[in-house]
Amino acid sequence: MDGILFPLALTVHILIGAAIVGLVLLQHGKGADMGAAFGSGASGSLFGASGSANFLSRTTAVLATVFFLTSLGLSYLATNRAQAPASVMEQVNTQPAAPAVPAASEPAADEGSKAKEIPK
Repeated sequence: MDGILFPLALTVHILIGAAIVGLVLLQHGKGADMGAAFGSGASGSLFGASGSANFLSRTTAVLATVFFLTSLGLSYLATNRAQAPASVMEQVNTQPAAPAVPAASEPAADEGSKAKEIPK
């Protein structure tokens, strides 16, 4: 499940980020009508309408909340992943091999049982 969840969350995160950028660029700034307030147009005040939020600003707020939640989710998924080995040498089994048991027909070779030379 973790294998598909991280790329899915990352894709949603990138799409939401692009949508937030687009919505912010579409919104009308508060100081945009300042020129109209000084005689060229009689509509609008110095800081624009300060009434309830319109559709674009509410959508931006919802997307910002989802962006924040996907950021938290991605950080959780990234820190709790199983780490892959960094090199081939980390995959080698480092447990010592079991000692070989000598066969019953072979005599044990130790220092005291060497064959003696026959004098000439």
